Order: sequence, then C-alpha cells, then structure tokens
Amino acid sequence: MRKMSATLIHLPDLSDKEGVIDRIVEGLGRVPIDYVERYEFIRGRNEAGDRWLAAGVILLLHYQEGIGRESGFVLQLIKRSSEVPQPGDLSCPGGMLHPSVDPFLARLMVPRLTPILQGKALSLAKARGRNTYESLSLFLTNALREAWEEIRLNPFNVRFLGPLPSRELYVFSRIIFPVVGLVNRPWRFQPNWEVERIVEIPLRALFERANYGTLTVEIESTLPFRHQVEPVRDFPCFFYTPPGGREEVLWGATMSIVMNFLEIVFGFTLPEINSNRVVRKSLRPDYATGNHGPSSP
Repeated sequence: MRKMSATLIHLPDLSDKEGVIDRIVEGLGRVPIDYVERYEFIRGRNEAGDRWLAAGVILLLHYQEGIGRESGFVLQLIKRSSEVPQPGDLSCPGGMLHPSVDPFLARLMVPRLTPILQGKALSLAKARGRNTYESLSLFLTNALREAWEEIRLNPFNVRFLGPLPSRELYVFSRIIFPVVGLVNRPWRFQPNWEVERIVEIPLRALFERANYGTLTVEIESTLPFRHQVEPVRDFPCFFYTPPGGREEVLWGATMSIVMNFLEIVFGFTLPEINSNRVVRKSLRPDYATGNHGPSSP
C-alpha cells in the first residue's frame, strides 16, 4: 500500500458559513432514508420475542468564529465515560428511544413555534410524506432529549439540518437513527456521568489524508455480545489531537455516520488508508457493559 501525502483532498470552501449550511440542508434533504421501515422492523422483532432497540443520535455541527484561531465548522462529539458501554469511544450525543416520553415530546415540537425545525430543512422533511416526517421528528426529539441529559445542550439552541440513513449495530441488536443539527450559539458543556468530556474536531481536518489509519481491534471471548464476532478485526479510523490534548481515535459506528455525512454532502469518500498509522485496541468484558455491569446504554 503506497504512502499518502498529507495534502487535503476534495476540500470544499468551508469559509462560507451560510453556503455550507445550505449545501448540507440540500444534500441531506434529498438522501433516501428508511426510518419508517427500520422502526417497523424493530417492532416486529420485539413482538416475535427478540429484543431490538432504537436509538436517536445527533451529529452536532458548530461554526466557531476565529478569535486567535481559524474560523470554521467543528463536530462536537462526546467521549464516553468508563461507567457506560463502549467506554472511551467517541460518539454522537443521543441514546435509546423512550417509548412514551419521546412521542409525547415530539408532538410539542411544532414548526414555527420552536427554532429547531425551520426553513428549507423543514420543507424537505415534510416533502417526504407524513409517516417519514413524523419518524424524523420522533428521533430528532429522542436525540435532543438525550443531548440535554448528557451534556445539557439546550434543544432550542439547535437547528435541524436533515437526517442521515439509519445504521444497524448487529452485535448489539440495535438500530441508530442519526440526524444532523447546527448549534447556533456557543454554550457551556456540562457533561453528566455518562460523558468523560466533549471532543471538538474541525471539519477541515476530516479532509486530510494523513489523519486516517487502521485500528486493529482484539475482542475477548468473554464479551457478552448477543451475536458471534471475529476475535480480531481491522477497522478504518480517524486520528485527531486537540490543541494541548491527547490523541483521539474515531472509529466504528460513529465514524461510519461521519463518513456517510461527508459523502452525501461533499462527495468525500474514505481515502486509501495510511499503512504507517496503525493502532491496537483490546475490547475487555466491560466494553459491552461499562463499570455498572450488564445494562442497556
């Protein structure tokens, strides 16, 4: 495998704040999604005696003005604490759908009365039909409720930009329903016990070849996954070191969500992996449970 240069690839003009937002809304507004069908799949499996879960997550974008730094968009991800499943991983804020609370809250999210659903993103969502629009509202509500609980993000400080296709986590019997939101104003992070800290990744960094590598994951046989998995697997990953911080590794379902977003909006696909950047990670039994033991994240 040839070594790649550290040059930028397919880099769009990220300095045009409103232009980038319009591009995101347009791209996400027209991508096919399957929320209704996948949610019905979950209901069917549960009625048959299996246990599948639905989870809404939100990929948060924020435009940071350049005060002693370069202006631009950043992704605001959470680093999961040791108390929850998948400790130490980067993920989007969000969590499991609450079957009674979230449908109730979704009915309160009335367009024009809240700043969350508005403009072209709202029009494109409604154009998908009533059932799909209602499922979008449900999982947007689900993700925003969880973001409030995890990091105290005010839902009225978020503007819905569009949905991403669902993502199935087979080994966890779970389907993720991701939406994308813009954080309008700077806010003070207040992580709860589920979150170790917030990690902000500049959108520009995701277009740099040299930031991609391979994560070799060793999975202990005692891990209580519900389905059989290979003991050793290689995953593409993304490396980022915050100023004055430690190197973070983005991989797995969250990386898949991020890469899906980049491909839909910017036409950017995963570059050839840098063979010089390989790290190893061992998944111990508490990876599936956290320090609290068996639980549902």
